[in-house]
Amino acid sequence: MVKITVIGSSSIDLVVKAHKRPSQGETILGESFKTVPGGKGANQAVAAARLGAEVYMVGCVGDDAFGESILENFKKNDVNTSYMEMIKNIESGTAHITLADGDNSIIVIKGANDYVTPNSIKKALDIIQESDIVLIQQEIPPETVKYVCEVCCQFGVPLILNPAPARKICKEIIEKASYITPNELETSILFEEIDLHAVLLAYPNKLFITEGEKGVRFHDGEREIVVPTFNVTAIDTTGAGDTFNAAFAVALAENKTYEESVRFANRAASLSVTKFGAQGGMPTRREVEDSM
Repeated sequence: MVKITVIGSSSIDLVVKAHKRPSQGETILGESFKTVPGGKGANQAVAAARLGAEVYMVGCVGDDAFGESILENFKKNDVNTSYMEMIKNIESGTAHITLADGDNSIIVIKGANDYVTPNSIKKALDIIQESDIVLIQQEIPPETVKYVCEVCCQFGVPLILNPAPARKICKEIIEKASYITPNELETSILFEEIDLHAVLLAYPNKLFITEGEKGVRFHDGEREIVVPTFNVTAIDTTGAGDTFNAAFAVALAENKTYEESVRFANRAASLSVTKFGAQGGMPTRREVEDSM
């Protein structure tokens, strides 16, 4: 069993579905309300655990009911919470999501996720050093992402940087990360003055660009490759990118080739969108293998 450490955000998603968005000052009746676990870090940790990895989560929650719910969800999904911190007098992270008019609107409250600092990472250096691969995203402070890159480079532990939400990052981080998995928008922000094909050529077997229904694009040092996705009927695309990153990490840790790893991750991500919620459709290892 491969060992994966995920460093990132944990939150609760508060999801309201309505036939339209209310105008200013207007009250309408909604269709449904659900409270579900979320946060990019937590999503990736749960997805990796369901795919058979031994997973450790490094992050923070508040000392509230949501924080307890987040930790309980980790335990239910066999994610080790030894390196999770509960921050006193701080609320847990939340995402307030309105589904209406065929789209969504989201307000994110970072809460305790802002307390995932380099000091949090220092407390987890032992498990990071023992890991086959580390996963990190950008819903935590930028200085923490930079520090994790330095630590993983020092230890020789592969690091996957999922640069979401999109923001500019310094070249040092790009160089030190083992793998970077942006979508098309995130790629345009990271490399705004460079042609897509030139960027892929400059970072062979490092930059894996997720292009939605088209698949995933990367350069293997000799040619540019697009690994197609799988066609499914999507119910909820929330968390598909997180499932991809987790599955990609699991496959790489198991020494699959890059093409095999991307194909495995594409299959897992495609299955994840067939049910409601970021974590609701995340598949088990058997479900992925049976559908390959």
